[in-house]
Amino acid sequence: MENYLNTIKKNSLFSGIEEKEIKTMLGCLEARIETYSNNQFVFRFGENISTVGLVLCGSVYLAKDDFMGNRTIISESGEGQIFGETYACIPSESLGISVIAAEATKILFLDVHRIMNICSSACVFHTRLIRNLLSVLAENNLMLTRKMLHMSQRTTREKLLSYLSAESQKNGSAIFKIPFNRQQLADYLAVDRSAMSNELCKLRDEGILSFQKNFFKLN
Repeated sequence: MENYLNTIKKNSLFSGIEEKEIKTMLGCLEARIETYSNNQFVFRFGENISTVGLVLCGSVYLAKDDFMGNRTIISESGEGQIFGETYACIPSESLGISVIAAEATKILFLDVHRIMNICSSACVFHTRLIRNLLSVLAENNLMLTRKMLHMSQRTTREKLLSYLSAESQKNGSAIFKIPFNRQQLADYLAVDRSAMSNELCKLRDEGILSFQKNFFKLN
Protein backbone atom coordinates (compact mmCIF):
# COMPACT_ATOMS: atom_id res chain seq x y z
CA MET A 1 0.00 0.00 0.00
CA GLU A 2 2.87 2.39 0.84
CA ASN A 3 4.15 2.24 -2.75
CA TYR A 4 0.90 3.66 -4.07
CA LEU A 5 0.21 6.43 -1.55
CA ASN A 6 1.14 9.16 -4.04
CA THR A 7 -1.40 7.80 -6.51
CA ILE A 8 -4.07 7.38 -3.84
CA LYS A 9 -3.78 10.88 -2.38
CA LYS A 10 -4.03 12.48 -5.84
CA ASN A 11 -7.55 11.11 -6.29
CA SER A 12 -10.29 13.63 -5.55
CA LEU A 13 -11.84 11.17 -3.10
CA PHE A 14 -8.98 12.01 -0.71
CA SER A 15 -8.79 15.73 -1.51
CA GLY A 16 -7.86 17.81 1.53
CA ILE A 17 -6.83 14.78 3.60
CA GLU A 18 -3.24 14.44 4.82
CA GLU A 19 -1.15 11.39 3.94
CA LYS A 20 -0.95 10.20 7.56
CA GLU A 21 -4.74 10.40 7.81
CA ILE A 22 -5.12 8.48 4.55
CA LYS A 23 -3.04 5.64 5.98
CA THR A 24 -5.36 5.46 8.99
CA MET A 25 -8.48 5.65 6.85
CA LEU A 26 -7.38 2.85 4.50
CA GLY A 27 -7.46 0.50 7.45
CA CYS A 28 -10.83 1.84 8.53
CA LEU A 29 -12.21 1.33 5.01
CA GLU A 30 -10.94 -2.28 4.81
CA ALA A 31 -8.84 -1.41 1.77
CA ARG A 32 -7.40 -4.27 -0.27
CA ILE A 33 -5.38 -4.50 -3.48
CA GLU A 34 -6.17 -6.92 -6.33
CA THR A 35 -4.23 -7.56 -9.56
CA TYR A 36 -5.85 -8.16 -12.97
CA SER A 37 -4.49 -9.17 -16.36
CA ASN A 38 -5.45 -7.67 -19.73
CA ASN A 39 -9.13 -8.29 -20.62
CA GLN A 40 -9.90 -9.84 -17.23
CA PHE A 41 -13.27 -8.92 -15.74
CA VAL A 42 -13.13 -6.85 -12.56
CA PHE A 43 -16.92 -6.65 -12.20
CA ARG A 44 -19.47 -8.44 -14.38
CA PHE A 45 -22.83 -7.27 -15.67
CA GLY A 46 -25.61 -8.20 -13.23
CA GLU A 47 -23.44 -8.32 -10.10
CA ASN A 48 -24.20 -6.35 -6.95
CA ILE A 49 -21.18 -4.53 -5.55
CA SER A 50 -20.37 -2.72 -2.33
CA THR A 51 -16.85 -1.51 -3.11
CA VAL A 52 -15.34 1.41 -5.00
CA GLY A 53 -12.30 0.65 -7.16
CA LEU A 54 -9.31 3.00 -7.43
CA VAL A 55 -6.84 2.22 -10.23
CA LEU A 56 -3.31 2.15 -8.80
CA CYS A 57 -1.65 1.30 -12.10
CA GLY A 58 -2.95 0.27 -15.51
CA SER A 59 -6.50 1.05 -16.60
CA VAL A 60 -10.01 -0.37 -16.87
CA TYR A 61 -12.97 0.40 -19.08
CA LEU A 62 -16.66 0.29 -18.31
CA ALA A 63 -18.52 -1.47 -21.11
CA LYS A 64 -21.93 -2.80 -22.10
CA ASP A 65 -22.34 -5.85 -24.36
CA ASP A 66 -25.62 -6.35 -26.21
CA PHE A 67 -27.30 -9.70 -26.93
CA MET A 68 -25.31 -10.07 -30.18
CA GLY A 69 -22.00 -9.49 -28.42
CA ASN A 70 -21.46 -5.94 -29.70
CA ARG A 71 -19.63 -3.85 -27.11
CA THR A 72 -20.09 -0.19 -26.25
CA ILE A 73 -17.46 1.42 -24.03
CA ILE A 74 -19.09 3.81 -21.59
CA SER A 75 -15.93 5.25 -20.09
CA GLU A 76 -12.31 4.54 -19.17
CA SER A 77 -10.60 4.86 -15.79
CA GLY A 78 -6.82 5.20 -15.67
CA GLU A 79 -4.24 5.46 -12.92
CA GLY A 80 -5.52 7.39 -9.93
CA GLN A 81 -9.17 7.30 -11.02
CA ILE A 82 -12.07 5.49 -9.36
CA PHE A 83 -15.00 3.49 -10.71
CA GLY A 84 -18.07 1.63 -9.48
CA GLU A 85 -19.05 4.30 -6.96
CA THR A 86 -22.59 4.82 -8.28
CA TYR A 87 -23.59 1.16 -8.08
CA ALA A 88 -21.76 0.66 -4.78
CA CYS A 89 -23.87 3.46 -3.29
CA ILE A 90 -27.08 1.69 -4.42
CA PRO A 91 -26.58 -1.92 -3.23
CA SER A 92 -30.01 -3.01 -4.48
CA GLU A 93 -29.11 -2.04 -8.06
CA SER A 94 -27.26 -4.71 -10.03
CA LEU A 95 -24.53 -3.65 -12.45
CA GLY A 96 -25.78 -2.54 -15.84
CA ILE A 97 -22.23 -2.61 -17.18
CA SER A 98 -19.07 -4.69 -16.87
CA VAL A 99 -15.67 -3.42 -15.75
CA ILE A 100 -12.75 -4.93 -17.65
CA ALA A 101 -8.99 -4.48 -17.28
CA ALA A 102 -7.61 -2.81 -20.41
CA GLU A 103 -4.08 -3.95 -19.51
CA ALA A 104 -2.20 -5.39 -16.52
CA THR A 105 -3.82 -3.48 -13.67
CA LYS A 106 -3.72 -3.13 -9.89
CA ILE A 107 -6.84 -1.89 -8.12
CA LEU A 108 -7.46 -0.67 -4.59
CA PHE A 109 -10.94 -1.57 -3.33
CA LEU A 110 -12.69 0.44 -0.61
CA ASP A 111 -15.90 -0.53 1.20
CA VAL A 112 -18.39 2.21 0.31
CA HIS A 113 -20.58 1.47 3.34
CA ARG A 114 -17.66 2.35 5.58
CA ILE A 115 -17.25 5.58 3.64
CA MET A 116 -20.93 6.53 4.01
CA ASN A 117 -21.13 5.71 7.71
CA ILE A 118 -19.03 7.48 10.35
CA CYS A 119 -16.80 4.84 11.94
CA SER A 120 -16.65 4.08 15.67
CA SER A 121 -13.16 5.61 15.89
CA ALA A 122 -14.64 8.87 14.54
CA CYS A 123 -11.88 9.70 12.03
CA VAL A 124 -11.40 13.45 11.89
CA PHE A 125 -11.50 13.52 8.10
CA HIS A 126 -14.33 11.04 7.55
CA THR A 127 -16.90 13.79 6.93
CA ARG A 128 -14.56 15.30 4.33
CA LEU A 129 -14.35 11.88 2.65
CA ILE A 130 -18.15 11.74 2.35
CA ARG A 131 -18.23 15.22 0.80
CA ASN A 132 -15.50 14.18 -1.62
CA LEU A 133 -17.50 11.12 -2.66
CA LEU A 134 -20.48 13.33 -3.49
CA SER A 135 -18.18 15.51 -5.61
CA VAL A 136 -16.89 12.44 -7.44
CA LEU A 137 -20.46 11.34 -8.20
CA ALA A 138 -21.20 14.80 -9.58
CA GLU A 139 -18.03 14.78 -11.72
CA ASN A 140 -18.94 11.41 -13.21
CA ASN A 141 -22.43 12.63 -14.00
CA LEU A 142 -20.84 15.53 -15.85
CA MET A 143 -18.56 13.13 -17.74
CA LEU A 144 -21.55 11.08 -18.93
CA THR A 145 -23.31 14.27 -19.97
CA ARG A 146 -20.29 15.17 -22.10
CA LYS A 147 -20.31 11.72 -23.68
CA MET A 148 -23.98 12.15 -24.55
CA LEU A 149 -22.99 15.36 -26.35
CA HIS A 150 -20.61 13.36 -28.57
CA MET A 151 -23.17 10.59 -29.07
CA SER A 152 -25.89 13.06 -30.07
CA GLN A 153 -23.94 14.07 -33.19
CA ARG A 154 -25.51 12.67 -36.33
CA THR A 155 -22.53 11.30 -38.26
CA THR A 156 -19.35 9.40 -37.45
CA ARG A 157 -17.33 12.41 -38.60
CA GLU A 158 -19.21 14.76 -36.26
CA LYS A 159 -18.85 12.35 -33.34
CA LEU A 160 -15.10 12.10 -33.92
CA LEU A 161 -14.62 15.85 -34.14
CA SER A 162 -16.77 16.44 -31.06
CA TYR A 163 -14.77 13.92 -29.01
CA LEU A 164 -11.33 14.94 -30.26
CA SER A 165 -12.06 18.64 -29.79
CA ALA A 166 -13.14 17.96 -26.20
CA GLU A 167 -9.96 15.95 -25.53
CA SER A 168 -7.84 18.76 -26.96
CA GLN A 169 -9.57 21.29 -24.69
CA LYS A 170 -9.21 19.01 -21.67
CA ASN A 171 -5.47 18.66 -22.29
CA GLY A 172 -5.04 22.34 -23.11
CA SER A 173 -3.14 21.50 -26.27
CA ALA A 174 -3.72 20.75 -29.94
CA ILE A 175 -1.47 17.72 -29.45
CA PHE A 176 -2.82 15.08 -27.08
CA LYS A 177 -3.13 11.36 -26.34
CA ILE A 178 -6.47 9.59 -26.03
CA PRO A 179 -7.00 6.58 -23.69
CA PHE A 180 -8.47 4.31 -26.39
CA ASN A 181 -7.14 2.19 -29.24
CA ARG A 182 -9.14 2.23 -32.49
CA GLN A 183 -11.59 -0.51 -31.54
CA GLN A 184 -12.16 0.98 -28.10
CA LEU A 185 -12.72 4.44 -29.60
CA ALA A 186 -15.27 2.99 -32.04
CA ASP A 187 -17.00 1.21 -29.14
CA TYR A 188 -16.98 4.40 -27.06
CA LEU A 189 -18.59 6.43 -29.85
CA ALA A 190 -20.87 3.52 -30.85
CA VAL A 191 -19.76 3.60 -34.49
CA ASP A 192 -18.44 1.04 -36.94
CA ARG A 193 -14.66 0.74 -36.69
CA SER A 194 -14.08 0.62 -40.46
CA ALA A 195 -16.28 3.64 -41.06
CA MET A 196 -14.52 5.49 -38.26
CA SER A 197 -11.08 4.65 -39.65
CA ASN A 198 -12.17 5.90 -43.09
CA GLU A 199 -13.36 9.17 -41.57
CA LEU A 200 -10.08 9.61 -39.69
CA CYS A 201 -8.15 9.16 -42.93
CA LYS A 202 -10.40 11.68 -44.69
CA LEU A 203 -9.90 14.21 -41.89
CA ARG A 204 -6.14 13.66 -42.12
CA ASP A 205 -6.13 14.05 -45.91
CA GLU A 206 -8.16 17.25 -45.58
CA GLY A 207 -5.52 18.63 -43.21
CA ILE A 208 -7.94 18.88 -40.27
CA LEU A 209 -5.92 16.56 -38.05
CA SER A 210 -2.99 14.16 -37.95
CA PHE A 211 -2.47 11.09 -35.82
CA GLN A 212 -0.05 8.32 -34.88
CA LYS A 213 -1.69 5.45 -32.99
CA ASN A 214 -3.52 7.16 -30.10
CA PHE A 215 -1.67 10.48 -30.38
CA PHE A 216 -3.58 13.21 -32.20
CA LYS A 217 -2.95 16.74 -33.40
CA LEU A 218 -5.70 19.12 -34.43
CA ASN A 219 -4.59 21.55 -37.13
